[in-house]
Amino acid sequence: MIEISDHKKSAHLYLIPVTLGETDIEKVLPTFNKEIIRNIKYFIVENLRSARRFLKKTEPSIDIDSLVFYELNKHTDFKQIHTYLTPIDKGFNVGIISEAGCPAIADPGADIVAIAQTRNYNIVPLIGPSSILLSLMASGFNGQSFAFNGYLPIDNNERIKKIKLLEQRIYSEHQTQLFIETPYRNIKLVDDIIRTCKPSTKLCIAINITCNDEFIKTLSIKDWKGRLPDMNKKNCIFLLYK
Repeated sequence: MIEISDHKKSAHLYLIPVTLGETDIEKVLPTFNKEIIRNIKYFIVENLRSARRFLKKTEPSIDIDSLVFYELNKHTDFKQIHTYLTPIDKGFNVGIISEAGCPAIADPGADIVAIAQTRNYNIVPLIGPSSILLSLMASGFNGQSFAFNGYLPIDNNERIKKIKLLEQRIYSEHQTQLFIETPYRNIKLVDDIIRTCKPSTKLCIAINITCNDEFIKTLSIKDWKGRLPDMNKKNCIFLLYK
């Protein structure tokens, strides 16, 4: 039988969603999230500056300078991240904040959650926007079977191979395929998709979900030609289906 200390029972690891862009907090995050944030002094964040800005926007009364932040990104020494959870052992709540959307989804926060699971901590995911689910909901594609593939390869040949493989899965497994790209490479990616996929294959392009300039449109590959929206340096997610 696993024994859990009293401190661990009283403290939690909260997964705190962030807006997907310059969206009003009230539009996408429940009031309950604010109440949770008020009671957290320790935060694991992907980007210190944006995390501080998000917290102050969410709850203006917060004393930002009294908070403790641990950065978790590609520059972090992953041999040390287990120490980020030390406050929980002392009875303090810890919050994980991603750069955008839900933490631990296409995000290094997953490594912290994995450690927390092995330590039997209380892990609480809070409600908030996910570009993956919101775009899938609006695409008209199969929501029963789908796969999020993260970023496709940067190398041109490898990327083309990956696009072909994803298209094969659409037809053989009837599975919706989702992926993202660095904003300044969006146009190149879509060009590759249009050149590679069957004319009848369907592509959904979702841009700046939940923001004022939100755009979500599904068309066949042949119908996208000459009708592409402005995607340059914008947050996009792409979906393929038959």
